Parts: sequence; structure tokens; C-alpha cells
Amino acid sequence: MRASRLTQFPISPVLRETHGLKGRLTFFLLLAGALVFTFVSLGHDIRASGTTLQPGWPMAILVVALLVALSFEFINGFHDTANAVATVIYTNALPPRFAVAWSGVWNFLGVLFSSGAVAFAIVALLPLDLLLEVDSSAGLAMIFALLIASILWNLGTWWLGLPVSSSHTLIGSIVGIGLAHGAMAGHLGLSGSAWSQLLTVGYALLLSPVVGFFSAFVLLRAMSASLRNRTLFHAPEGRTPPPWRIRGLLIVTCTGVSFAHGSNDGQKGIGLIMLILIATVPLAFAVDRAHSPEQTRHLLAVPQASHAQLQRTGSLAPGANPQQVLLAYQQDQHAGPDLLPSLGAVVGDIATRLERHGEMARVPSEEVQELRNDLYLSVETIRLLDRSEQNIDLETWSNLQALRSGGEQTIRFIPVWVKVAVALALGLGTLVGWRRIVTTVGEGIGKAPLTYAQGAAAQLVAMLTIGAADGFGLPVSTTHVLSSGVAGTMAANGSGLQWPTIRNMLLAWVLTLPAAIGLAAGLYWLFMKVL
Repeated sequence: MRASRLTQFPISPVLRETHGLKGRLTFFLLLAGALVFTFVSLGHDIRASGTTLQPGWPMAILVVALLVALSFEFINGFHDTANAVATVIYTNALPPRFAVAWSGVWNFLGVLFSSGAVAFAIVALLPLDLLLEVDSSAGLAMIFALLIASILWNLGTWWLGLPVSSSHTLIGSIVGIGLAHGAMAGHLGLSGSAWSQLLTVGYALLLSPVVGFFSAFVLLRAMSASLRNRTLFHAPEGRTPPPWRIRGLLIVTCTGVSFAHGSNDGQKGIGLIMLILIATVPLAFAVDRAHSPEQTRHLLAVPQASHAQLQRTGSLAPGANPQQVLLAYQQDQHAGPDLLPSLGAVVGDIATRLERHGEMARVPSEEVQELRNDLYLSVETIRLLDRSEQNIDLETWSNLQALRSGGEQTIRFIPVWVKVAVALALGLGTLVGWRRIVTTVGEGIGKAPLTYAQGAAAQLVAMLTIGAADGFGLPVSTTHVLSSGVAGTMAANGSGLQWPTIRNMLLAWVLTLPAAIGLAAGLYWLFMKVL
């Protein structure tokens, strides 16, 4: 049963509005413009790198993968961005069309000014050996399994009107791929570094709804005790807008949630698109080739110094492969005697390549992926060493941290057009999918319709919670935070909760992780057999 059918209230007038011919035409023009912008920008970057991508199988894979990734963000707009406008639309603070457009603008700005920390926190959950072979058939199987599993579950729950988290779905898909990849390699479970990162992300996803519920509960109780205007605590009647002060608060918090959503959720699509670009066009996107000669010289000086210092820690055992030693450390986090000499050898390879070519833009295509992998391995090894107790002198440690910072800037860059494309996909998804989620948030969670004060409290809590998570580089769910905030206000108001809807939402929340894990694992296995 769809969650929207559980409501016992007359349908709000704003929820009856439909797009006319002009609105549909505008949507398709915007969609066409967004796709043209994306692929023209992609072509410009490919040509600027000196890469020639001939028509055929590689180009088809790139185009299809990008379209699937943008479709994921488009569907994300059904779920998460719709939550940002749910309260302002339902309480008549803004007309639906204006609210969606306004939210889209601030989503766009949120994505544009995002740091990228969340994007790469999500990517770090994937098996490291797959990330180092992202340009192989296994890398492509990983990308397509990840995207298709996420899209299938998101579409199914949206059709039921259930505000399920796209973040939750994506992380479940990543876990499924990690488990399937490990099983096919002969071992079960996740590697140590992936498991550690998963725990951090899992805590953020689990705690944020709890924070949303209790914070909104306390805030509404405080508003009820301090505000004398009781109109704020009544449900909207017809198209009557709320009093101007609460209307202003609703609009401000809608703006804040939209911006925070763009800067947090939008980064997940950015991380996926960067994986696709690195896998299919490594010469253009594996490293930041826009580095100036001065930046390259600065980056070169750090590994040269680090290499010389690490050589003093010992020598590699005969026949040891330094990359494999570092990769094994990522999986078991056991620092053996070969660890620091192996790190020194990999850092030395980085210095040799940079010194030989002088500029990042001159690194030939056959060496770009190797340079990226060496930088990635070095950065991740130094990050883990930061948590361990290694006997490293202060000067060496200072140089390693400088290498980590410079390496992250080189391999974790995001072209502006990628951010713009993701922002457009989010906004366009909201245009066509907001009504189902708005109905569930406004009428399906509580036994009474959402009031002006409840909408303001839930929005304010969501804005602050998501903004704080983004500041710490943690992926959280706009859907879970806002829905739990609305439920908290319903409990605080004494209006009660519609347990059939809550039960369905909780069931979807509980099933999302195993469903996404199963879908992604099955698709990864299938694609590995086919590709």
C-alpha cells in the first residue's frame, strides 16, 4: 500500500496542482540544455588533455555510465530534494512551482560550493584494490552495479511514496560490492580500512535521525511555551499562508536545507561521476593536469625529501612488491618491517615520474593511471599511519603530511562542470517528483496535518543537522533527518503518529541496507561474468 493512501485528510489544494503544457515544455528544454552542457564540457576537457576518444565501445561506456549516474541524482531529487520543499509547500509559505525553483537554485549553489569531502568519503568505502583498477572490467562492473542497484531501490520506494534515503541505498550498494568482490577473491568481509570508514559513516546515518527527532521535539515544546500566536499551531486552511514571521522562518530554513542538501547529498553523485571519468578517460581526469609548473615543482620537492628520509628506515626484502605491501596494510592494518621502506619506494616512484616530465600536463597517458595509483596508495597509507604509533621522526612525519595534502589536491579534484551537472540533475528530479514525498511528510506521518510551527521546527533542525554533518565531511540523509524531525514535532504536539506510515517507513529503512547489498552484489557478480 502506498504511504500516501494512508492519509485520512482531504487533499490539500496545493497538492492538486499539475504542470501544464508550458511547464512540461520548460522542463524538457531544461533537461536538454543540461545534457548538452554536460557533454560539451566533457568533450572540452577531453580535448584539452590531448586525449582522442574515438566513437565505439569506450565512448558508449562513458556516455551510458554518465547518463546512469545523472539518473541516480535525478531520482535522488525525487527523494531528498523533495523533502527540502515539503514543509514550505504544505504550509503554503511558497507556491509549489516557486518553491521547487527556489530550492533548485540553492541546491545548485550548495553543490557548487561543496568541499568534496563527502564525495571522497563515500568513494573511500569501496575496496581499495578496485579503486586502483577502476579502469579495468572489474572497475566498470563496480560502477554499473553500484548505480543500477541504487536506482532500482530508489525508484521502487519513491513509487510507494516512502521517503527513503538515497545515501542509505548508495552505502548499502557499496557494501554489497565490497562483499561480492571479497567473496569472488576467496575471502569474506570488508577490508580493515573500508570497515573503519563504514563504521564512521554508519554512525552518522544512524544518529542523525535520532538527533532530528529529539531536537525537533524540544524545539516545538519551546515554541509552544514561548509563542502566544496560537495560529502557528494550526494546520493550513486552503491556501492561507502562515503569519509573516513564521513564513519568513520557513523560507529561510527551506533555503538552508536546500543548500545543505546540495553540499552534502550532491557530493555523492560527484564522487560517482569522478569514478566514471577516471575509469574511462584517465588521461584527462585521473590527476589534476591543470597544475602549474610551480605547483608541480612544489609537489615534487615533498616526495623527494620523504623518499630520502624513508630510505633510512630500512630496505625492502628481496622480491617484495612495495605496492602490494601498502595494499596489504590497507586491508589488515598490520605494520610490518617492510611498510615504511615500501612507502619510501612508492614515494620515490612518484618523485621520479614528476622529475622526468617536469609538469603534470606532460605526464604521458601510459603513466597517468600509475601516478594516480601511487599517489592514492601513499595518501591512504599516511592516513592510516596517522592513527598508529610508528617511530617516525618529526621532520619525516611533517614531510609525509605535506605529501598527503599535496597528493589529495592532485587526485581529489572536481571540475566545475561536474558540480553543475549534478546540481541540475537534482533540481530537475525535484520538478517531477516532489508531490508524493510532500504528501507523506505533510499528512502521512502524524494523525493531524502538519502545522506551521511544526514545519518550521522540523526544517530548522534539518538545516542545522545537515549543515553540521557537511562541516565534518559526513554523509547524512536529508530524508531521514527531516522525516524524523516531523515525527518529533508530532509527538511533541500530542497529535500522535500514523503508525501504518511510520511502520512502512521503518520497514523500508530497515530493508534498504540488505536490499541494496543484495542487488549490488548480484549485479556485480553478473557484470563480472559478462564484461
